[in-house]
Order: sequence, then structure tokens, then C-alpha cells
Amino acid sequence: MCNGTLRDDLASLGEAALCALLSDWQVWARDDQLPPRTTFQGLPWRTWLILGGRGAGKTRAGAEWVRAKALGLTPTASMPASRIALVGETISEVRNVMVEGPSGLLAIHAKSERPKFEPSKGVIVWKNGTVAHIYSAENAQALRGPQFEVAWCDEIAKWRNGELAFDMLQFGLRLGLNPQLVATTTPRPVALLKQIMADPLSVVTKATTGMNACNLAPTFVADMLSRYKGTALGRQELLGEVLEDESGSLWRRDWIDEARVDNAPALKTIVVGVDPPVSATENSDACGIVVAGCAEDGRVFVLADRTVQGREPNVWARAAVRAYHEFEADRIVAEINQGGDLVVTVLHQIDANVIVRKVRAMRAKWVRAEPVAALYAEGRVGHVGQFDALEDQMCAFGYSGRSHGKSPDRLDALVWAVTDLLLQPTRSPSIRTL
Repeated sequence: MCNGTLRDDLASLGEAALCALLSDWQVWARDDQLPPRTTFQGLPWRTWLILGGRGAGKTRAGAEWVRAKALGLTPTASMPASRIALVGETISEVRNVMVEGPSGLLAIHAKSERPKFEPSKGVIVWKNGTVAHIYSAENAQALRGPQFEVAWCDEIAKWRNGELAFDMLQFGLRLGLNPQLVATTTPRPVALLKQIMADPLSVVTKATTGMNACNLAPTFVADMLSRYKGTALGRQELLGEVLEDESGSLWRRDWIDEARVDNAPALKTIVVGVDPPVSATENSDACGIVVAGCAEDGRVFVLADRTVQGREPNVWARAAVRAYHEFEADRIVAEINQGGDLVVTVLHQIDANVIVRKVRAMRAKWVRAEPVAALYAEGRVGHVGQFDALEDQMCAFGYSGRSHGKSPDRLDALVWAVTDLLLQPTRSPSIRTL
């Protein structure tokens, strides 16, 4: 290709050769998207862990690896694998991302080699007889019994019952000369991820969102870096770093992960915690708005984080009242240290019928937050879904009362809500109810 342009060289190829070139992942992949040959000790690897930021191309790498294994494509495979396991957080995730997604198995195959997906049977069948079975990590027992040569696990850092599902899969990965597994995920500091990384038979590759910028919307990377550069959330979601809890933080990520649920039970009381900003400028702190409810068994469930940037009072007041009605809350719990009765006045200007409980902080943020963190340690507070920005603040909250050097507005609102629901603020020396 040195004696002519790439365009001329490609034009000289026939249709069959062009199709073969376009489908050759070895040509188009980045080095981090290609499977390693051995571990750093020179041993055959058993698990290839691909850590990547959002949109970094990890799903495509996992799908291409499975394709090569299914079709017996060198240098990844010397012959087709007979049985493959595809495991995601849920069956829906397997289907929507791993199988039918834009970087999923069906999309990356040429038409002539594309396998047939049979959703009713939960299988993908290639023309050569290779079969891939789909599984949900939520049903780990379904992995007890089947056996495989190859497995692809997607977003393992999100799996609720991850360690059990992964262990059951390991027992079934027993066919062929060298059973192997690829795990693709945006990292979170969960026990399963640490376990895989510590295994001497694992190989870890990493990719950032920016490395795949040519395949993303032109403004996406710039917008995300502008918003999240330098933050813990950005390091995790864009750079693919495994973040540990910050030294001295009141909260631990595993407390939050272990109590996380998809849906809350029936709740007897729901409140909206509000931490109003000190000022009303573009650069002022955000207004923390967190919705939480208490179940009959005394557990609290965080339902939503509706925090808004604190500009004009009517902006955050409308957001708080909107959350109040959306979740049919019993009351808004609002700190009035900075705004006094004006906070209640602004809320009642939006809706005069909103019930507002005023609270005033009597001691430092750390002291107020300690009892709430203790409830998380006991497993008495669960998050319904994932709240990245809130959880980032929680796990970086230090003795200074700040998170990443800033006021933890979301966390403050959470503390007000949980305290109101479980800790009887009228008896707390650090909080006074008015």
C-alpha cells in the first residue's frame, strides 16, 4: 500500500476480498480489543477482563471474541467451539446489548455467516452447529448443570448476585482443551471484580471512552470530559478506573451495592429531602433533592435524586414540589439554616398545600451524617437503582464535611430524608425540628 493511496488499493479489490477485509476484526481492532495470548506469567489465560469507559468499545470486543470462537477463526481459535454461555445482568440486557445491540453478535456478523437467534429457546445457533445459550446473573441456579467451552459475561460489576453467578459459571466452564471466559464491564469496586483481577490466570485490559471517539457522536466525548473531567465519576465511567473508597470516608461502596434493589416494597412514609443552596448564582452550590421512603419493616429506600443546580429559588423549589407530587410524598424536609422561613415561603409559592417540615442543623455535617452511614453499614438503607453522582459524593465524604472539595449537596439532602424517616430528628442533638 506504500505505492498508492488507500482508496486506490481498496478499489482494486474484488467484492469478496472487500467483504473479507471489512469483516476481519484483526485488521480494525485496537490492540486492547484483541485477546492476549498468555498471562503475564506466560500461562494460558482463563479469564480476560476488559475494563472500559462508557462507549469504549468493550461490547464490540466481547462480541468479536465470541464470533471468532464460534466460527473457529484464527488466531483466536483453531476450531469452532461447540457450546457458549452468554451471561448478562438480566435476560433483557443479554438480548438488547449482547445479541441484538449495535455492537452485539447479530450486528457484527456478515450476512453469510450470521447465526440465528431463537428468543423463545434462549439460544443462538450458527450454521456450523455452534450454540450459544443466554443466561441472567439474577438466576445463578440456571448455570448449575450446563457445560461450556466459552463464556462471555457483560457488565459484571452491575450483577446483583455476581459472585454466586460467576462461581456457578466457573463450574460449568469445563469443555474443550482450554475453556475461557471474557468479562466486559465499566468498572466499579465490587468484590467480584477484585477477585477476578487478583486471579493469576486472569488478564486485564483497559480502554477509555476517548480511545473510541471516532465511533461516537462528535460532541459526546468533549461534553463528557467538560462535565466530569477530574471527578471520581469521570475516572470510573470515562477512564475505566477501578475506584476504591477514599480514605476516611463514612460510606463504603459495597454497603450501597449489597443493599441495592430494582424495586422498593410498599412504603408507609415518603419524604423529599431538600438542601437549598446558599446563593442563587450560576456558580452556586446545587440544591440537593433526594426522595426516600420507609417500609413497614423499618428499612429505608432511596427512590430518586432530583438535585438541580441552584440558581433562582423558584427553580429548585419547582423541582422539589414536582418530586413531592410525583412520588406522592408525605412531606418535604427542608434545611433552613441559610434561608430561614424564606425556604418555606418559596415552596408554598409553588404549591400552598405542600407540607414542609423545617429542620435546622445544630452541628457539623460529619456528625449529622454518621448515624445515617451507620444505617447503611447495617443494611437498613437500600438504593432503588443506581445514583452515580449521589453515590460518588457519599464515598468521597470526609471529615472536612466536603466531597471532592465541594459541598455534598446531594448527600446533605439524603441525610435530611433518612434522618426524618428513621432517626427521629427531634431527639437528635445535631438536628432541630421546627
